[in-house]
Amino acid sequence: MGTVEYAIVPVSPGELLEEEFLKPMGISKYRLAKDIHVPAGRIGQIVAGKRAVTADTDLRLCRYFGLTDGYWLRAQAAYDTELARRRIEGELATITPLCELEMA
Repeated sequence: MGTVEYAIVPVSPGELLEEEFLKPMGISKYRLAKDIHVPAGRIGQIVAGKRAVTADTDLRLCRYFGLTDGYWLRAQAAYDTELARRRIEGELATITPLCELEMA
């Protein structure tokens, strides 16, 4: 019997924001945008996965939710890194680390 691999779908910062913060706390995207002084469209685009979290938005969200500065940027970086890894994993496998080249 063959092995079955289950890929874990990376969670975008927007999905994290909506599912772990907005929905449980009963906060609308519009209210969040208003409370952190950004255009409503910005939050909508982040939640929809059409816009990345910037340092500006990170600081505002962290202040609002009482999180350590950089929380949302780290989530964005982790998400972007995983998507890139999946996109170029075959090519990554062909790269020999420098330390191995120097030992040869």
